[in-house]
Amino acid sequence: MKQGERADWLVEPIEGVIFDMDGVLIDSEPIYFDIEKSTFVHFGAQVEEEEHHTYVGVTLASMFEQVQQRHRLNCTVEDMLSFHVQHVMDVIREHQELRPFDGLVAWLDWLHEAGVPMFVASSSPRALIELILERLELRSYFQGMVSGEEVAHGKPAPDIFLHAAKQLGIAPERCIVIEDSRNGVKAARTAGMRCIGHQNPGSGSQNLEQANTVIHSYTELFALREQLPFYRRNAE
Repeated sequence: MKQGERADWLVEPIEGVIFDMDGVLIDSEPIYFDIEKSTFVHFGAQVEEEEHHTYVGVTLASMFEQVQQRHRLNCTVEDMLSFHVQHVMDVIREHQELRPFDGLVAWLDWLHEAGVPMFVASSSPRALIELILERLELRSYFQGMVSGEEVAHGKPAPDIFLHAAKQLGIAPERCIVIEDSRNGVKAARTAGMRCIGHQNPGSGSQNLEQANTVIHSYTELFALREQLPFYRRNAE
């Protein structure tokens, strides 16, 4: 916990954990950035790195809509989405070095053994979420998943996290979210949830100051496990 931070967020029991996927379960943002850059170039947009990082955590549709308008591209958002999604799926399907973050599996195992329900809430398309969870062999840990395609408004709106909490059957204030992006942290806090910010260099210099606390690795988070007020269904 950050020095001087109020500890009242540690009072209410935590009954469920909601994970973002990209930059939280897997360091996929650098992979996506390279693919996105090639998509921007393909459609004639010169997107600088600073602008590119502002799109971390938002849906693909929102990102391409903003790029299309900002750079006045002579194509539709649907054209960009179709081209890009197929490219991403092809790359991820064949990528030889996909692996979860170090220490993540130990954290998931601990939560599972404690009987804490887990859910994935990602702005990525559902097909990509399913593919990555399958490739990482993580699918069995989660009670379910929701993508940005399935809610009315993407991050930083709270819709995706509220939907996840509803699916878990847990009140928002008793959920905690793990996020790596400014947009995602804002969405979690707006949903009335507590949030652990995962400061991942691969996601760029994301401002996570709205998170209740910030960690830099799952080893660091695992060391905090007994300080977090989990409602442990499997506790004796």
